[in-house]
Amino acid sequence: MKRWMFVFPHPDDESFACAGTLARCRDAGHETCLVCVTSGCKGRPGPFPINCREELARHREQELARAADVLGIGKLELLRYPDGGLSAVEPEELAERICQLIVDWKPNVVVTFPPDGVTGHPDHIAASNATVAAVERAEQQLQNGEYPSLYFVSIPHYYDHCPDKGPRPAVPITGKVDITLYREQKAEALRAHQSQEYSVNRAYPGVMNGDSSVIGCYEYYTLVRERGRAVTPVSPEKEIPLIHL
Repeated sequence: MKRWMFVFPHPDDESFACAGTLARCRDAGHETCLVCVTSGCKGRPGPFPINCREELARHREQELARAADVLGIGKLELLRYPDGGLSAVEPEELAERICQLIVDWKPNVVVTFPPDGVTGHPDHIAASNATVAAVERAEQQLQNGEYPSLYFVSIPHYYDHCPDKGPRPAVPITGKVDITLYREQKAEALRAHQSQEYSVNRAYPGVMNGDSSVIGCYEYYTLVRERGRAVTPVSPEKEIPLIHL
């Protein structure tokens, strides 16, 4: 059994990026923890008559809890920093918050966005930077055998159905998780985020209406730190290897 910690800035990031992996971890008997840094109070309200940010934040936390139930996430940590304002948060403060969660829970694996945040969103980038710093800081407080591996998640097909193609991946992909048997769970988790129907329809058209055929069979990752040392990512010469959970 392993412990997997996923650190993302907004409710729904986990479902876009890692839902299949999270569901597969559950079935493999692993423990999972999701750290959500903001409550998404600046997102779109979708079809709901929500008139203030506080109400939207509560609503999105409820959606996140439903997605967590679908994916079998055992531990949910809500840090409730300002949505859209993570780049203004003192980096040391955010890194320390995440560091203490790592030291307390002692995950074997930590997953977050890559340095470009996949989409270039400033909150994604700030969360990525803080998580990298947090892992390095946690290593100073953990025993050698407790150091977590650190992975960046990649979504190379995120813009396949979007009118704009978005930024190219910032780092090479070094591994993939087969989620063929978990595509329906990923779709169900995405549907839990009803207020974000615009974003879901943009990246995964049809999912909100019950069609999961657009969801691919793999989720992609880059190993960047292992056993307390940085790993230089290198693109595989042939096919991207499978990550066996």
